[in-house]
Amino acid sequence: MELIIATGNKGKVREYKDIFEPLGFQVFSQKEMNIDLDVEETGTTFEENALLKAKAVYDLTGKCVISDDSGLQVEALHGEPGIYSARYKGLETEHERRLAVLEGLKDSENRRARFICCICLIDEAGVPHLFKGIWNGTIAEKEEGDEGFGYDPIFISEDSNGKTTASLPISFKETFSHRAKAVKALTDYLKEEHAYDKE
Repeated sequence: MELIIATGNKGKVREYKDIFEPLGFQVFSQKEMNIDLDVEETGTTFEENALLKAKAVYDLTGKCVISDDSGLQVEALHGEPGIYSARYKGLETEHERRLAVLEGLKDSENRRARFICCICLIDEAGVPHLFKGIWNGTIAEKEEGDEGFGYDPIFISEDSNGKTTASLPISFKETFSHRAKAVKALTDYLKEEHAYDKE
């Protein structure tokens, strides 16, 4: 069974390939399928944006598509960056966006935060299915680590023994993260439905 990952984010593509290829799926990025598409994320929730991106690729290909929308919610910043995590404050680089979060918390003792991931699977019949994962933690005082991407260098998950996600092996994130939890819900669904021949 072929799966198209509706994203241009190389980090996400790598994570999804690591997760789904051992299950017998053929996983392709948009680029590998020659899909040149940049969907405007006009939704007001992670669920709406995930569906928008998956539907755009499905409408072009008619193939099974997975898309996700994910982001960091910081309690003291009233849930920001939230759905704007990838374009927070209009900043260009991941490093600048991380610094903006750290700057926003410089006078706050509350550093509680969580990552949220919503995955949308559109099956070959065109039916969408939504799966959600939440990863609780705190924001570090400074950037640390070279693994992962996005806000990983400033996020300390509740199960990481005080280390940032970027300070730990990619395998840790692939096992415990918000995306891993949403993916588990998705794979549990696929196994339960017996919807796909993975041979």
